[in-house]
Amino acid sequence: MILDESNAIGTTFLRAQLLPEPARQEVSTLLRRYVEVRLEFYAAGNDQKKLREVGGQTQQLQNQLWANGVAVGQKDTRAITTGLFLQSLNEMIDLHAKRLNAQENHVPEITLILLYFVAFTATGLIGYGCGLSGVRNFFVTIISSILIAAVILVILDLDRPHKGLIIVSQQRMIDLRDNLKEP
Repeated sequence: MILDESNAIGTTFLRAQLLPEPARQEVSTLLRRYVEVRLEFYAAGNDQKKLREVGGQTQQLQNQLWANGVAVGQKDTRAITTGLFLQSLNEMIDLHAKRLNAQENHVPEITLILLYFVAFTATGLIGYGCGLSGVRNFFVTIISSILIAAVILVILDLDRPHKGLIIVSQQRMIDLRDNLKEP
């Protein structure tokens, strides 16, 4: 999603260069700020206050960009370049919404409960099996327990991309920010 969003922003920026002045300059400036705000969004992590603040800034920038596109479109209703710009801007806004939705969707609680139940049952069966045989295989017991715990931790880590061991790289967005800097 990060790649798709950064590509959509980049395409919108390129198409904005086809707009007449002064809209071209204003839209370019807004898009540069938009990339900064998107990076701030990821840096906010799980800070709900910061996420709300950055979300408001994102919405405001999207509204300003759309208003600029509409204003240019009203001046020349047959301009293909304005239509292309608005199309890419719409895709950029849609990808932002998809990214927000992906961040808010988590593994359902029932799935986590099932994972914990399976882990508890599996370790219980290992202990029961050792009790029946009268021989405790310490190595198998420890390795099985570690593997079960590792699977659960990886699932929880993937479910929360802002924190943990597995962190989603924002390098494409950083590269885009660097490419959009004014000459």
